[in-house]
Amino acid sequence: MNIKTARARLRRADDHGPADGRRRPPALLRRLGRLDRKAFDQVAAARLPGLEYVLPRLSRSADHGVLWFSTALALAATRRVRLRRAALRGTLAIAVASPAVNVLGKQAFRRKRPVVDLVPPIRIRWKLPTSHAFPSGHSASAAAFATGVALEAPAAVAVPVAATAAAVAFARVYTGAHYPGDVLAGLGIGAAAAVGTRLVWPARPPAAHVTRTATERVTVTDDGVGVVAVVNVGSGDNAGEGATRLIPGKAELAVALLERELPRAEIVQAGPDEDLEKIIDEAAGRAEVLAVVGGDGTINVGARAAMKHRVPLLPVPGGTFNHFARTLGIDDPPDAVRAYRQGCIGRADVAFVTTPGDGERLFLNTASFGAYTELVDRRERLEGRLGKWPALAVAAVRTLRHSEPIDMVVDGRTRRVWLGFVGNCVYGARGPAPTWRDHLDDGRLDIRMVTDSHRAPKARAIAAVLLGHLHLSPGYRHWKSGTLDLKSLDGDLRLARDGEVSSLGSTVAFGKHAGALAVFCPPPPEPN
Repeated sequence: MNIKTARARLRRADDHGPADGRRRPPALLRRLGRLDRKAFDQVAAARLPGLEYVLPRLSRSADHGVLWFSTALALAATRRVRLRRAALRGTLAIAVASPAVNVLGKQAFRRKRPVVDLVPPIRIRWKLPTSHAFPSGHSASAAAFATGVALEAPAAVAVPVAATAAAVAFARVYTGAHYPGDVLAGLGIGAAAAVGTRLVWPARPPAAHVTRTATERVTVTDDGVGVVAVVNVGSGDNAGEGATRLIPGKAELAVALLERELPRAEIVQAGPDEDLEKIIDEAAGRAEVLAVVGGDGTINVGARAAMKHRVPLLPVPGGTFNHFARTLGIDDPPDAVRAYRQGCIGRADVAFVTTPGDGERLFLNTASFGAYTELVDRRERLEGRLGKWPALAVAAVRTLRHSEPIDMVVDGRTRRVWLGFVGNCVYGARGPAPTWRDHLDDGRLDIRMVTDSHRAPKARAIAAVLLGHLHLSPGYRHWKSGTLDLKSLDGDLRLARDGEVSSLGSTVAFGKHAGALAVFCPPPPEPN
């Protein structure tokens, strides 16, 4: 029996039902099957000059996800935050879509592969797969990765990735590996898997809103005249003390960029043994624009100086997390340079904490107490020997074992608190360790605590600090207010402001300065 005869029998079986007495498929499925085979025949008969050599190789490169994992590595190697998030989300989406298709879908439907008598041999350059056809695993992985990238990356990256994914999906039909219906089902499953990752890891929202005023003006020059940039050379350095770096640190890369893009800007590099606050304050006194290169703690110091001397702040990401700059939409030093040249100034809120007889201590992101401050203390003691990230892991384990709640009076009510966060403006993520905001000008404090509910929430509390997300659980409290009063019944309160830990008195009060900080930010998107 030749291939054409087998093909004819296969079609008759699909149209009239199987010969072994099993129940025939519903009429709608039979009709869709005929349309699917007709579409496959049309693609098989198509002649697309040049693609006979390109598409089979492209399809082959996507075997076992090699094409997508290689793309993820390339995106991660750029060291750009949005591209790293895109790479990770795309990889996670494949991890969900691939078993859903190959373990569940194919075994549930057990559809046979197409008969390839109409497909030119030049397109079938490797042995055809022998697994079941429906749904297409290659198409699911392609759609999962492309959709995951599109949720995080700019269009300049997302569009080429999506085009490549579409080409891989078409190649599966063009080379005779799948019917079009197999491919469409795979694409749908892959896209759904990528969107589903948002349930456990929300996609990063657009830049937070800040109040933009038309009356504020700042002199912006192409060469950076009037800009004084202070660089904390120790920011973003994950190497241990005395370790040799094989690649430049974040601060070094930022300095090189500023020297190239803003050659007439004054650049001041502050070493680890120098008085950073004094250096930044003096720089702000002679600057028209104060640029600060470092992490959140360094940007905090810059904000105080900028408010004191009434100059706009240009935050340049150069630390480990850079939450404030990223919330503004400034992901990396090139974004900061673009924001400066666009000359858009916004007004952001600044939160503060005070103790009796002491001045205000500002924070731009969060102030935290309880287990989190213990974790930071332990990490700082270990990172000189282990490096920052290994030290963080070890510190988390030790904190989990030894942390105890603090007896406190919170706005007049006595509570036992495992950990607490006070956010500058309302955060969008759930749980006591939030990570992003829609607004930096809402005038409110976002207050979240995990209290002792007699059900030992210690493990969940530490997980919240490390992962940034925790579903509501016993002992969790969340409210919004303009002020917060705390009194520690266990002595002085250890408080981490924007990641920097210090000891305060036993009685502290939190408040807000609405719109107090003038800061460079990307301009708002153009209305459609």
